[in-house]
Amino acid sequence: MSGRGVWLRTRARLRRFPALLAGCGEQAAAYGRCVAAAAGGTAELRRDACLEEFRALRDCFARAAKATPK
Repeated sequence: MSGRGVWLRTRARLRRFPALLAGCGEQAAAYGRCVAAAAGGTAELRRDACLEEFRALRDCFARAAKATPK
């Protein structure tokens, strides 16, 4: 049994990632700003500090992945 097919499917999925990311620029920027603000200075980044922004970004990726033909 060969794992070659798995790698080919994985590479194909990863090639689509930049296009998906481009479609979710606003959500990615909001998440990045939140993480930068939460970890700024001497503050330590805490779990779930940017949960709302992360969920918005994740949902955008999921919608874009569903809409993108394979």
